[in-house]
Amino acid sequence: MTTAPGHRHDADEQSERRTLARLLPPPPHAGLSAECRHTHRAFLLREAERPAPSRARRPLLVLAAATAVAVLVLGVNTLGTGTPPALAPVPPASAASVRLLERAALAAHADPGPTPRGTQYSYVRTVGRSTSLSEDGGTMRRDTVSENTEQWTAVDGTRPGLQRTDRGEHELPAPGAGTLNSPTHRLLAALPTDPDALLARIRADAELNHGAGSGSTTGPDQEAFTAIGDLLRSSVAPPEVSAALYRAAARIPGVVTVDDAVDAAGRHGTAVARVHGGERSEWIFDPGTLRLLGERTVLLQDGPWGHAGDEVSSIAMVTRGIVDAPGQVPTAGT
Repeated sequence: MTTAPGHRHDADEQSERRTLARLLPPPPHAGLSAECRHTHRAFLLREAERPAPSRARRPLLVLAAATAVAVLVLGVNTLGTGTPPALAPVPPASAASVRLLERAALAAHADPGPTPRGTQYSYVRTVGRSTSLSEDGGTMRRDTVSENTEQWTAVDGTRPGLQRTDRGEHELPAPGAGTLNSPTHRLLAALPTDPDALLARIRADAELNHGAGSGSTTGPDQEAFTAIGDLLRSSVAPPEVSAALYRAAARIPGVVTVDDAVDAAGRHGTAVARVHGGERSEWIFDPGTLRLLGERTVLLQDGPWGHAGDEVSSIAMVTRGIVDAPGQVPTAGT
């Protein structure tokens, strides 16, 4: 799981597009439509800025993106037809991943878990790391950032929460009803337990910012896979909802398995995964209990973020449960 990119203002994006337009040479052949050029430029701009730790570092990334776009435009136009080749359809989730996710769903459903009161708090502790990319003296530098976190969230969303990281402790505002990106236990308990209906709800949310016409390079399928993984990793859901989330993931095209994966705590397991943009996002399960251990994102090709096989991020679930107040921890983990 990579660090989420910062949102750009429209004026900044337009300025960067004008910069690209000045840097790019005209195509040697007619045929690549303005819409296609816009799509390619938007893709590389967004990829270049992930996770964009500082706006001051953006000019170098824009120049790199401009060079890459120029190569891409030349390559497409030399095909002669002026029409990029159609993308191959993504196959359904593999049979092995469907079986693994069904076993995980059955294991989740068999664990009754706590039944919280509205005055209590969900508690989640994770440990891990992610990679940041920055400019240092004209060269790109990769740094490892700690993602160790403890978080308390009011079950009913009406009271402030608390978050502790290696960088300190701060109060979180009351989340209210919550959202799929920042859920409360009450919101999770109200989600559909039918996998098809649940996936439709998650995909509808993903389509808003990652669907057709959005300019996103992620796409709704990858965003739905990421959203389900975030819900499973960073919240305390009722067992029937957790089971439905696993079964919903089995309906997303492109999901496969990885025989051996290691989480941030060094635990080996079997993973379900999805490949997108030269990276593989993995959910790692204990091979015996089918309990979710954590998730990681692995590079499949060399690039600014590292070499093929390197981890971009890795998060392990350590403890989660229900407590009476922020600062308390469960007497027993999951």
